[in-house]
Amino acid sequence: MSLRRRLILAAVAAAALASIAVALFAYNATNSELRKNIDETLQERARQLTLLRDRRAPGAPARLPPPALGAAGGYAQIITDTGEVRASIGTGGPLPISNAARAVAAEERDGFFSETEINGTEIRVLTVPFGRGSALQIARPLDEVDAVLGDLRWLLLAAAGVGVIVAAGLAFLAARATLRPVHRLTETVEDVTATRDLSRRVDVELLGDDELERLATSFNAMLAALDESLTAQRRLVADASHELRTPITSLRTNIEVLAREGELSADDRERLRRDIDGQLVELSALVGGVIDLARGEEPVEHVASVRLDEVVSEAVENAEFHWPAVQFETRLTPATVTGVPDRIGLAVTNLLDNAGKWSPEGATVEVTVAGSEVSVRDHGPGVDPADVPFVFDRFWRAPAARSLPGSGLGLAIVRQVAEAHGGRATVEAAEGGGARFRVSFAPG
Repeated sequence: MSLRRRLILAAVAAAALASIAVALFAYNATNSELRKNIDETLQERARQLTLLRDRRAPGAPARLPPPALGAAGGYAQIITDTGEVRASIGTGGPLPISNAARAVAAEERDGFFSETEINGTEIRVLTVPFGRGSALQIARPLDEVDAVLGDLRWLLLAAAGVGVIVAAGLAFLAARATLRPVHRLTETVEDVTATRDLSRRVDVELLGDDELERLATSFNAMLAALDESLTAQRRLVADASHELRTPITSLRTNIEVLAREGELSADDRERLRRDIDGQLVELSALVGGVIDLARGEEPVEHVASVRLDEVVSEAVENAEFHWPAVQFETRLTPATVTGVPDRIGLAVTNLLDNAGKWSPEGATVEVTVAGSEVSVRDHGPGVDPADVPFVFDRFWRAPAARSLPGSGLGLAIVRQVAEAHGGRATVEAAEGGGARFRVSFAPG
């Protein structure tokens, strides 16, 4: 069953229940009001007969006068506590005399209303005391009430039916209007699925300001994130393919030359072997960098509180081993950040390797941890101001760095790790020469 049908059926069911509730209330209220009017008429007739009784001369026989002109008719009778009818007037009698009626005549209980049936006609009876040893019973048929209630039942049934039909029509129109934005959203999703065009967006302005608008906004944000991710992946694949083509071609050429036995001297073969080893190291570093970039953000379960100063201290020890000609000077203040320890360590290691590569022999690299930020300052040639916007781009290498080993991915990984941890990476010219790199993370 479609959503539109479910909405229509729900609206029709709600309208039907509401109609039934209103009909029952109206029927019961009308029934109660009609019976109340009958009871008031019987009580008024009883008061009139009681006044006439009080005005009767002593010793006069009991008699019941007819009702006044225009007053409600009915039947009335005077009974004794023995069940004898002393006087009566009207048609439809005599009324059955119950033990409760004789008890009223004997002044053993108060008056009461009752209903009974005579010759197939339902009647309403009021029994009240009427002097010592007697009671007055006044009755009116309920056929008028039954007729009114019968007509009312058909009227309410017809009204309920019309109400349900109208509700079904309105529900159909409302469902179509309400689900129109859903259809737009569905069409967009289906189109994106069919064409794989992640640039498509749902027009949020046509949806109004409600839950559908929030859903469409979230869907557009998801499409934007997917588009950005896919674009980044394609760019990474294209860049990696371009960067890998040259070293692989050079490596294959050297291997082919090395395979020509008898054409190379021992010195040439040794030089080619060293070149191949160097190219393999660079190729391994390039592949490792591409893999690190492709990892992106780590799953949430890997995130933990990290002692930044301890991570930096360990990275400095490794850097001292790889760059023995460079002095690393540290000022590490205890600090805790939130993130993935391995990724943070990788970013710090890349910063230190970059500083070691650009530092002249015997120079000092200053490493500082303050709060949630790591600062690495070298005393090398610094960064050309024109190159600052590109320093953290993937596969970008400054003209002066193209003769040095490296893949151009180290600083790109630093920026990716920093942004994935709620921070950022920056570079600036250091006072007195060199460059200062800063990378921050989300505080722990």
